[in-house]
Amino acid sequence: MVGSLLGAIELGLLYSLMALGVYITFRILDFPDLTVDGSFTTGGGIAAVMISHGYNAWLTCVVAFMGGLVAGAITGLLHTKGKINGLLSGILMMIALYSINMRIMGKPNIAIIDAGTVLTTANPWILLPVIVIIVLLLMNWFLHTDLGLALRATGDNDRMIRSFGANTDTTKIIGVSLSNGLVALSGALIAQQSGFADISMGIGMIVIGLASVIIGEAIFGARNVIHATIAVVLGAIVYRIVVAIALRVEWLDTSDIKLITAVIVIIALVFPTASRAIKQKKLAKRRTLELTGSARQGASGGDLHA
Repeated sequence: MVGSLLGAIELGLLYSLMALGVYITFRILDFPDLTVDGSFTTGGGIAAVMISHGYNAWLTCVVAFMGGLVAGAITGLLHTKGKINGLLSGILMMIALYSINMRIMGKPNIAIIDAGTVLTTANPWILLPVIVIIVLLLMNWFLHTDLGLALRATGDNDRMIRSFGANTDTTKIIGVSLSNGLVALSGALIAQQSGFADISMGIGMIVIGLASVIIGEAIFGARNVIHATIAVVLGAIVYRIVVAIALRVEWLDTSDIKLITAVIVIIALVFPTASRAIKQKKLAKRRTLELTGSARQGASGGDLHA
């Protein structure tokens, strides 16, 4: 049990980079980007191909990140310059990336089990937290720059920010590009951790990313951007721990992981709404009782006066 929990925490740290990417589009830009399922595989495929050809593992992460940037930029261009619906832009790019990823990899599966990876250069329990903290610091620094503030304002109200002379098309492209860069980086690290890259490794990544964001916000809150990004990282870890515990149930198999993910997301989405509704009903009932009590006191006072 302890071993599975430690493994879940390690995976949570790896997937947290992808969750941060999803947070940029889903929360900051309010952009439903499905490119994630394709760009995750792009990162893993680039890393696997380069490592299998003897390239430095750290260099493969940089190239994978750049590959994700390009994929995200194309999605952003389709939406802003091509005037294609945001959801459809992501779907089109996700479909295109399947063929592109197959071209990159050359075959559906590449094994790199015996190759040197980033995780073999140092203790993963030291290296992974350092990587996540560095990404968190850089991301929060960027979101507090003028460009980052424009990005956040674009997601809140793009019409307002355009009235101030800002180019919202550029900020959207940058945001979607940065998001998919982080997703591809996560894919590269996951491929190195698991020892292989598969053409279908990105299927369902958008749901996992959303689960991490929603769980993190529901449990840890999101008072500001810094708090929210930390909550997303913790949400990714909590998500992996929940999945690890669920898979220990006798009647659940490894093949049920997508179903488990869907159920977790549904619960995470429904629970806050249901709790708010219950609180509102209790508040309304309390106010009704107070008004009824006040009316009765007024009536009794009137009777005594009469």
